[in-house]
Amino acid sequence: MAQVPTYKSLKSLFSITLMAATLGLMACSGPAADSDIKARQDSMKSWGDAMGVMGDMAKAPDTFDAAVFKEQAAFLAEDAASPWSHFENQESMGNATEAVWSNTDGFSDEAENFQKVTAELNAAAQNATSIDDVMPAFGQVGESCKTCHTDFRAKND
Repeated sequence: MAQVPTYKSLKSLFSITLMAATLGLMACSGPAADSDIKARQDSMKSWGDAMGVMGDMAKAPDTFDAAVFKEQAAFLAEDAASPWSHFENQESMGNATEAVWSNTDGFSDEAENFQKVTAELNAAAQNATSIDDVMPAFGQVGESCKTCHTDFRAKND
């Protein structure tokens, strides 16, 4: 004789199905979102490291090493386009603000400006013999970072 499902068994079945679906969705969206966040944070951490190396030379001009500065500037210019595609998924908020997705034109403008000023820094670094030769372009890169972080990065409490 067939067993007729009771309300309690249907409720359990529904709960199990809902939980499985939720876990499945989390498994599908979580790692991709996490990988986007990690990819862009890794790029920007590397940028910060490069800016730190160059910034140390700016603070102590007698330590200026043209070859090292040139290498760091070239890295920034070459990597400047890499993280922006990792902002396509709005589920990948990380430290980004809602403005990244609600003001896409402004965010795109900032990304393009960063690429432009890092290319200019790289060009200036190619023939630099002193920190004075690169300071205007270096300042523009720093300003680009600051502007984007002010408008599009969540504030740390």
